[in-house]
Amino acid sequence: MTLRDHVIAGFAETKIVRHGEQDVFSLAGEVFDGLLRSTGFEKNDVDGLIVTPSLTAAGHPFWAQTVADYLGLQVDFCDQTQLGGCSAVASVVRAAAAIDAGLCSTVALINADAPTLEDRYRNYSWYEEWLDPYGVMGPPGLFGFLSKRYEHQYGLDFEALGKLAVTQRDHALLNDNACEVLRKPITVEDYLTSRMISDPIRLLDCVMPADGANGFIVTRESTARQHGVARYAVPLGYGEVTNIEASRSLVDITESGHRIAGERAFTAAGLRPKDIGSFHPYDDFIIAIMIQLEMLGFCPPGQGASFIRETDFRFDGDLPLNTGGGQISAGQAGLAGGGTNLAEAVRQLLGEAGERQVRNTSSALVTGIGWLPYGRNWSSSVALILAPQS
Repeated sequence: MTLRDHVIAGFAETKIVRHGEQDVFSLAGEVFDGLLRSTGFEKNDVDGLIVTPSLTAAGHPFWAQTVADYLGLQVDFCDQTQLGGCSAVASVVRAAAAIDAGLCSTVALINADAPTLEDRYRNYSWYEEWLDPYGVMGPPGLFGFLSKRYEHQYGLDFEALGKLAVTQRDHALLNDNACEVLRKPITVEDYLTSRMISDPIRLLDCVMPADGANGFIVTRESTARQHGVARYAVPLGYGEVTNIEASRSLVDITESGHRIAGERAFTAAGLRPKDIGSFHPYDDFIIAIMIQLEMLGFCPPGQGASFIRETDFRFDGDLPLNTGGGQISAGQAGLAGGGTNLAEAVRQLLGEAGERQVRNTSSALVTGIGWLPYGRNWSSSVALILAPQS
């Protein structure tokens, strides 16, 4: 079997909230119920479960089993994808692999997190010994280093980055599921004058922690049709890289694994960057979007700012970008955040995006970013190309 013999038969998501009252299990249950309603599958039809990690339950050794228990699910295949922000996208392919292996037939992917209620995440080893005590203070500091290196090599055009921030915020204004705190318009000037967090990272470069959940049903196309699913998304190509150039002690941190992951996805799909109908990159920081544009081949390295200035990223533009607002303007639902952009990509392909619906629904590209080591680019990179059913 091939990847495209499988489909995303349905999706569901909750509203993203800044300080929610639902715990992670309640969010997971709401999403699972939404999946069953949107697809027509019955609970007993689901015989596989893949979950993403949760900051609420960081380090929990039986997290996947616990979520299955709370959902009242007996499954033949149960797993957890441990790739940080790549997890939700990577779970689609892992579900397809499990189905091909005969382990199960229909898999629910559940991504839920509530870090504003409780965050148990802890950095281990050299983070605690050599980084945090000296003021790196997590992702903003590390992306500050990355941004400074990019600025040294190529220069930084902050107005171009501001254009990305404004475009995503405009899209969030059209997304009822986006966090209410963020559903306020901004200008490039607002971006340029926002508070400095870790030079040159500004407040409006960063995601805001929030609570929320999203989920998907992955099954064979024939199974989806048997259950009366009329519209679904088909995975055409996928690429994944972890610890790019891990054997080297000195690397160019402006290069990410998306160069390799993207090439694999485009080759498998038989497409090129110019063929992509909408782009949904993982966006924990604005500069991550620009670097991914370069690594995925939309433009050469160092020319991201020029490409941004020349391209209309609005939902009705040349290359629609994170049309639900992305995580930066919809809110980052902890480690479930990687599914926010995936849900929006599927929504667009199914023609369900309402007033922000893109014109070109022939394909969508979704990416993930996982973990941030010191002195290197992000650890994991994934790229998934989807299309509507033929």
